[in-house]
Amino acid sequence: MRVAYHSPLPPSRSGIADYSALLLPALSERVEVVVAEPGKRAPAADVALYHIGNDPDAHGWIVDALRKRPGLVVLHEFVLHHLIAGITIGRGDGRGYLDAMERDLGVAGRLLGLGVLDNLLPLLWETQPERFPLAGVVLDRAHGLVVHSHYVADRARDAGYGGPLWRIPHPAWPMEHVAAAADVAGDPLVGCFGYLNMNKRIPQLLEAFAAFRRERPGARLLLVGAVAERFDVQRRLERLGLTDGVERIDYVPEERLWSLMAACDVLVNLRYPTMGETSGSVIRAMSLAKPLVVSDVGWFAELPDDAVLKVPVDESEVEVLAGALGLAAEHGEALGAAARAHVQREHALGLVADRYVEAIELAAGGDTVRDAVLWRVADAAAAAGISDVSALAQGLRESGLA
Repeated sequence: MRVAYHSPLPPSRSGIADYSALLLPALSERVEVVVAEPGKRAPAADVALYHIGNDPDAHGWIVDALRKRPGLVVLHEFVLHHLIAGITIGRGDGRGYLDAMERDLGVAGRLLGLGVLDNLLPLLWETQPERFPLAGVVLDRAHGLVVHSHYVADRARDAGYGGPLWRIPHPAWPMEHVAAAADVAGDPLVGCFGYLNMNKRIPQLLEAFAAFRRERPGARLLLVGAVAERFDVQRRLERLGLTDGVERIDYVPEERLWSLMAACDVLVNLRYPTMGETSGSVIRAMSLAKPLVVSDVGWFAELPDDAVLKVPVDESEVEVLAGALGLAAEHGEALGAAARAHVQREHALGLVADRYVEAIELAAGGDTVRDAVLWRVADAAAAAGISDVSALAQGLRESGLA
């Protein structure tokens, strides 16, 4: 079986590029994989696999390929408004944007889209994308769907997707010894990694850290990653009196990223509103057995309660977050051990690759494979004398076989 693999890859500064760099070697050990390249003819294959995220620069060419040949879609996040705007309005195709808005929201959506095109409304993908995901454009071309969370699976079904669906965990990097960076320190050292914007709750984190530092004056905070436009971190630090307690480091290569994370005593990864994304930084942190604080939303809320500390996104967020930092610093060893155990059990690279192969085989075989599997299950149920097949049916639905 030959698989045409569509995804951004390094040196693209994309979490999905890092994801594919990790998954591809393991997948290639199990099936024949040919990597598609932007601007080139799609490779001949039995099934096409498409990794879709919300960046039009990284994923626009992949949606173009999906439109030409439907296939198995890996939906890395549910909110795709920025992507769809980029490949419609960004290419001078205003009608395509209106069609996408109408597909998801009916006539009201088309009217909102007209307001955007006529500059009567702000750009919806910047102001409130979570209200208008526009995932339907991709879902309508998917012959099978891979997601990483129940959160995205439920929203895909609510959006009208009725095809086969597989929930496959985000893979974890095989762990080797990681030397901690020697040029950063704190008592404790708290780290936040990734693209820094309002959705990462950076203002709330800074307020909570300021309160935490009044109790632990030796604490320091690392903010590592590129900063969003019009997001003035420095001014916020000055207002909170944190200029000597917070260190800003721009985008770093993979090896440096791991060493900085290994040096931290506590890691924080907040998110609201969620776009349905998973987080490679969270998987890295858990693999390193680091105590981790996350927002209690989306995929993050599905992580085990004994492995991460979850902070609600409400009026008590800053106060609870400050307390969680202290709790993580005091009980980091137990939290970290549970986090690593969960990753090793649920996110092992080999396990994830095996589940991908199952999905790819079913997507390639289509109805023929599904009919054969259902026949075997029915035959076995009859032989075992099972008359109530409701549990079997539920299992088949959850596995994407029916």
